[in-house]
Amino acid sequence: MTNLVQFPGLGLSFEINRVALSIGGFNIYWYGVCIAFGICLALVFAFRHSIEFGVDPDSMVDVILIGIVLGIVSARAYYVAMAPFKYESIWEMIAIRDGGLAIYGGIIGGFLFGGLACKWRGVPVLPMFDLTAMGFLLGQGCGRWGNFFNQEAFGCNTTLPWGMFSETTRAYLMGSTVTAQSGVTIDPNLPVHPTFLYESIWCFVGFLLLFRYIKKRKFNGDIALRYMIWYGAGRFWIEALRTDSLMLVPSIGLRVSQLVAGIAVVVGVAAEIYFTHKFKDKPLMVKLAMTADNKAAINKLSKGKTVISLMTDTDTELLASSPRKLFVERTEAYNAEVKRTIAESGKAKQ
Repeated sequence: MTNLVQFPGLGLSFEINRVALSIGGFNIYWYGVCIAFGICLALVFAFRHSIEFGVDPDSMVDVILIGIVLGIVSARAYYVAMAPFKYESIWEMIAIRDGGLAIYGGIIGGFLFGGLACKWRGVPVLPMFDLTAMGFLLGQGCGRWGNFFNQEAFGCNTTLPWGMFSETTRAYLMGSTVTAQSGVTIDPNLPVHPTFLYESIWCFVGFLLLFRYIKKRKFNGDIALRYMIWYGAGRFWIEALRTDSLMLVPSIGLRVSQLVAGIAVVVGVAAEIYFTHKFKDKPLMVKLAMTADNKAAINKLSKGKTVISLMTDTDTELLASSPRKLFVERTEAYNAEVKRTIAESGKAKQ
């Protein structure tokens, strides 16, 4: 499981092992470590900035767990669906530890099941999608390094200084499953594009750009749409370099993933233009997040047909451009007032 990975143009070489560590004969792979590290970074970001999106951190725990678990399941299902005859049994299909997760499946599953979980837990859907999009960029940027340790998801030959070579890339390119544009010749003995690196950099740059845009967002879902556009555009050109993609139109080298990426860009741009125009003269107001405990207490009182008049809309909203410190202070004050009002309503009911 050890590979000698070389970058001849840079004079660099690394001996890498797919296995990060073994515990009692159970192997933990770097691929999984990279994905887990990316998820952890995404969680840190989400919990730190959720208040600025009007999302209660405690309420979104279940949403995150459901989104992550079913997102991974969806990523595997998408990967298997793209090559269903590759597997001889159901056990091979679900053997995630053997590799094979399609990011498109993870994105679709994460947003779909995460959105349903938002409805269940009373979390605002579009603000949560904005947070999720930022988390995806962090997770994907880290997770792509798992491809480096596995020596997979690389591109065709290149003469650029950062071209990569290993016995694993050579063995794969000598096989019959290589896909390339018509007329493109692949030499297994030459360096290849480290496309995992391209996508990782693309994701991290996208994260930084969107992070700077958080306070300037025009509407809920704005960040998520810009993520679709950014990631789709990057994936479209990066996918054209890869040698392991499912071809849609071999004569022009169009891959299935490129079609999906292209659709994401077109839909994202159209939606971004429409909603930006729609909310052009309306600054985005963020409704302050109510804690899960306060929501539960209000629901309990509501069963007794008790109407609670809390605070005016101006007291429960802040401009999206407001500093994080103000969001924290106002959210704490808001929930303290809600708690006090609930307690008084409870006493009046007795």
